[in-house]
Amino acid sequence: SNSAEGYDPSGIEPQDGIIAMLPEGALADGVLDVAASTDYAPAEFLDTDGTAIGYDVDLTNAIAAVLGVKGTVHTAEFDSIIAGVGTTYDAGISSFTVTRERTAAMNMIAYINVGSRFNVTAGNPKGIDPSDHLNLCGLTIGVQTGTAQEESINTFSQDCKKAGKPEIEVRSYSTQSEATTALAGSTLDAVYSDSTVAGYAVETTGGQVETVGEIEDALPQGIVLTKNDPALTKAIQAAVQYLMDSGIWQKILDAWGIEGAALTTAALNPPVEK
Repeated sequence: SNSAEGYDPSGIEPQDGIIAMLPEGALADGVLDVAASTDYAPAEFLDTDGTAIGYDVDLTNAIAAVLGVKGTVHTAEFDSIIAGVGTTYDAGISSFTVTRERTAAMNMIAYINVGSRFNVTAGNPKGIDPSDHLNLCGLTIGVQTGTAQEESINTFSQDCKKAGKPEIEVRSYSTQSEATTALAGSTLDAVYSDSTVAGYAVETTGGQVETVGEIEDALPQGIVLTKNDPALTKAIQAAVQYLMDSGIWQKILDAWGIEGAALTTAALNPPVEK
């Protein structure tokens, strides 16, 4: 079952061979500074005391432990994170889907495969069936700003227009919880988000929402790093691969009730269709 306990990285031993890969001066302050939009449970969100938790946060702390430093997660708006990587932050670990546009500008290390899924109000009173996206024409659907789902839902809306149907009214929110709250309050007909997030929202709303349809377009998500520091990228890639090979990455996902999503190869800038 899903848990807010997460995974304790205190038993992870620093790996000297990987630490030796770090470029001179990297992480000299003893901290791996990572940005995340901490409103995307169960990947990254805030506990009741304001502490960042979630499987991406646990991954951050695990990578830091392998590198012999401390992990610190900084809350940032999702669509502002990439611009700060390499200057304000060492990395962005915040459910970033690997896309051609992103890998053209940044390095991305794949670590999990996640699709997209719709949430509707419990009981699905409007009978929403997303198996054909033309069924969504004329509906009001919420997404988080800057996500792959925002881009996709706008494409679906244009498909409606081409088919002579009313466009989807897309409402973009700066945080995922705002979209979920709007859905639970019947302001929206549906919300489109990562499949892991959609499933977790059912629990966090006490069953006020439910998932409908199948998981769509499963794609890798990646750690975002600057292309200006290839040595740091290689060191973090090696750290992630170590966590995969040792089974720690799977244990992190197990702690959050996530099944069948872990990647076993920390591929750098894996090829994707779009």
